[in-house]
Amino acid sequence: MFTATSVTARRTARLQFSSEKTRCTRLARLVVLTTLLWHFTTCPYSTVHADDSDGLTAELVFPLHGEHNHAPGIVECPNGDLLISWYRGSGERTADDVAVYGARQTVGQQQWSEPFLLADRRGFPDCNTAMMIDQHDQLWLFWPTILANSWESCLTNYRISTDYLKAGPPVWSEEGLILLKPDDFSPDGLRVLASIVDQFGPLLTQRLNEEVARVKERLGNKLYQRLGWQPRCKPTVLPSGRILLPLYTDTFSISIMAISDDQGETWFASKPLLGFGNIQPAVLRRDDGTLVAYMRDNGPMNRVLVSESGDEGLSWGPVVASELLNPGSGLDGVRLQDGRWVLVYNDTIDGRQSLAISLSNDQGKTWPWTRHLEKHTGGSYHYPAVIQSRDGKVHVVYSYFVEGGKSMKHVSLDPDWITQPIPQTEIER
Repeated sequence: MFTATSVTARRTARLQFSSEKTRCTRLARLVVLTTLLWHFTTCPYSTVHADDSDGLTAELVFPLHGEHNHAPGIVECPNGDLLISWYRGSGERTADDVAVYGARQTVGQQQWSEPFLLADRRGFPDCNTAMMIDQHDQLWLFWPTILANSWESCLTNYRISTDYLKAGPPVWSEEGLILLKPDDFSPDGLRVLASIVDQFGPLLTQRLNEEVARVKERLGNKLYQRLGWQPRCKPTVLPSGRILLPLYTDTFSISIMAISDDQGETWFASKPLLGFGNIQPAVLRRDDGTLVAYMRDNGPMNRVLVSESGDEGLSWGPVVASELLNPGSGLDGVRLQDGRWVLVYNDTIDGRQSLAISLSNDQGKTWPWTRHLEKHTGGSYHYPAVIQSRDGKVHVVYSYFVEGGKSMKHVSLDPDWITQPIPQTEIER
């Protein structure tokens, strides 16, 4: 309380109070700014990261969330907006409240919109997402609906939109199922499975031996050969116009391509990629027309698995192990506008705490440059989806799991960032 009774005394008191208040306000602001600066520069869980001087930006799509948020897809819209998709719910295949969500980043902005619903078969889990923009600028969304709470029971859906450039969710104009009737692959499957057991028998764990027995039992079943195929990585569109939608099944732990030669009107099955443990393929095309599928390894090798096709995806060669590490986790790749290739993957044999991005200048024969988008304990950074936008930037979105919750994280970078010398802070983190 002020005791001065004169006007001059009261004015003096007010000035002293104002000066002290200003000093306190400035001190408080300094504390807040210092805290935010520390958070953004040292904390791996920050919502928004400031621009790096070497050409990389990153931000969470939404604040850390208590439910399961997983398996994204990403596209660049004709107007430059970015759209991403993922699934959200209380679990995965066993949780009937799981639905597909999306968010938009308007061109020129770093913030993302509030999440919006993309698809929900009510009462059934809706899981892994993939998207593409076709040659007619139509948006396609692919995802599986799980019929009986097991991956073996899924059916793959698609939706198409021509009205998706405004705020909020797309307006869907068409939807359907992608049903496949592969030729019976049980003879080839049994032969490949026997060779794997001969080669890796002593290394197979009890779980893998049980898996082998289960696969043998199911291989000749027509229902299992036709049911359970689901997407993970984006389609590849060939110069001929052929669309390859990479699919996989946990029934046999193998992959296949859904092929369309009529712009998605009808689909048919390729020969399967038989490696048993090779799932979730990402397909890139060499200049000579050879297709290369990079796959997650669910088997004993802990390496990114590779198979090649010389007939536009109709048939595939042996599934072999590359030199790139893989802990049984999804990956994705993209061919850049200048012909170089980029691959994003977990470069460990155990755990998903390290997310690498590698670059090849010889169309996948070697990967001489690697840097890390994430590399710290206490979290999982996985299931990446990667594209290149028309301005040349590489965009990666991936599942971001930490102690405080789950989100999608988006990273934008110049491809040459991958080839730059690795700073000491990145080596040490």
